Amino acid sequence: MIAVAVVAFIVFMERAQRRIVVQYPKRQVGQRMFGGDSTHMPLKINTSGVIPPIFASSILLIPATIAGFSGAAGDSGWIGTIGNALAHGQPLYMISYAAMIVFFSYFYTAVVFNPQETAENLKKYGGFIPGIRPGTATADYFDYILTRLTTVGGIYLCIVCLLPEILISRYGIPFYFGGTSLMIIVSVTMDTVTQIQSHLLAHQYEGLIKKARVKGRGR
Repeated sequence: MIAVAVVAFIVFMERAQRRIVVQYPKRQVGQRMFGGDSTHMPLKINTSGVIPPIFASSILLIPATIAGFSGAAGDSGWIGTIGNALAHGQPLYMISYAAMIVFFSYFYTAVVFNPQETAENLKKYGGFIPGIRPGTATADYFDYILTRLTTVGGIYLCIVCLLPEILISRYGIPFYFGGTSLMIIVSVTMDTVTQIQSHLLAHQYEGLIKKARVKGRGR
């Protein structure tokens, strides 16, 4: 039941997004009027995906790996002490893990999404957000929205990744999948289902087009 609840939570958060309305002004070319359309720009709550937990867990494995190679694991030396303190289920490990997940969430989101560049592209093609001036004000608005979304996304990643650790270390519940593993499995499954649906939809359109052509020739 816990695993099903966690999977449902992951699916909900991975699909959750903030839709920002973008409008384009009308343009008159000759006798015809173009533009005036309204669309939206989706911003995912978890823009960084599974990258922050992977980076965080990889960095936290370094002290334990060094202690294992040096034979200091379980010793009273400083290497062994650090390795034991950063072992799975330890308070220092979980605190460091959560802090690194939040840090890499902001870091990776800043790398993949540039508010200034996005605002300039909108201004270049005549798009604007209702109530927000094009240019710097739009970039600041994107940065404000993205900061709030990344905060929620970082908390979501911390919950999913730390819950198995707490269940295993504190309550002895046999939760065999880690948070990162569950996120990867769910994300791959969702992408596969989306691709299958897109393929079936394209195949259906191709069938309709072929039927339309046959009817046109028959006439």
